[in-house]
Amino acid sequence: MTIVLIVLGVIFALFLITFTIYWFNLDMKLVRVVYDWLWKHRYDKMKKDKKL
Repeated sequence: MTIVLIVLGVIFALFLITFTIYWFNLDMKLVRVVYDWLWKHRYDKMKKDKKL
């Protein structure tokens, strides 16, 4: 019986975590932070060696 309660508690906790991520749109906010961080290192701004 204890194992069943632990499994149900874990499932409920995972549901609350995913619901919170969905409700506050945290996944897209994280993507925006990563996108801004990657934008600083743009390959089109780098000096290019045109010699072949």
